[in-house]
Amino acid sequence: MSEAARQARFDDGGPLDAHGLRAAEAAAGTLRPAGRVLVSPSPRCRQTAEALGLPAPVDEPALAGCDAGRWRGRTLDEVAAAEPEALARWLADSTAAPHGGEPLRALLDRVADWLTALPEDTPAVTAVVEPDTVRAAAVHALGAPPAAFWRLDVRPLTATHLSGRSGRWNLGCGRPL
Repeated sequence: MSEAARQARFDDGGPLDAHGLRAAEAAAGTLRPAGRVLVSPSPRCRQTAEALGLPAPVDEPALAGCDAGRWRGRTLDEVAAAEPEALARWLADSTAAPHGGEPLRALLDRVADWLTALPEDTPAVTAVVEPDTVRAAAVHALGAPPAAFWRLDVRPLTATHLSGRSGRWNLGCGRPL
């Protein structure tokens, strides 16, 4: 949890807040690391991985959260008041990027491409990532349409488990750490 998340703001790239750090430290040891430990390249994800006691996390750019462009740090209400048409377009069209950042479709494709590129013999991976990255992975695993992204809630410090392989994923969601 970060200050931006607590205030329901578009990600601002900030670190964990004190409460989030304490919660991650309290969950240390509850997540058994896999052969490889990857993190979204954000301070918050790196801090979470370290607080959980995961060994040698490696930044994976493909697992970054969605770039909200000029909406970074603003609340949904602020954006809705200032740019209602742009917000409506962004929510309805996965290819739209009225904020100047990354369209949802690009996030979905980036995460799907990363999952698809994993070789069959890839050892298990533990990835500490942003909630929107988890949602993108779930949409891909289920073969769901892009609009399903908006219907998935991902709580902080929960584990989502993908098993199987490209073309046939199984999804386990929301196990608390």
